[in-house]
Amino acid sequence: SMLSVSPQVGSYRDISHESLSLFRLLEPQIEIVVLGTGDRVERLHPAVLKQMRQCGIAVEVQDTPNACATFNFLTSEKRRAAAGLIPP
Repeated sequence: SMLSVSPQVGSYRDISHESLSLFRLLEPQIEIVVLGTGDRVERLHPAVLKQMRQCGIAVEVQDTPNACATFNFLTSEKRRAAAGLIPP
């Protein structure tokens, strides 16, 4: 299912454990979240990625155009994926 990151996320710097909480609440649980960080790939705080992994959710961080393509590929493979996309 396609979901956007919560409205308070204006840039990759706003992506936090809290802003990703929606993805941890989905049923059935998703396997992977694809995050599009805008025009280019940005580094997220390692703790944020670790917390998601501990919840059993992989995180793929890409620039937004590639994140869209990855999300479409994952769903075509019947993977339980979600995307959080910051517009380029």
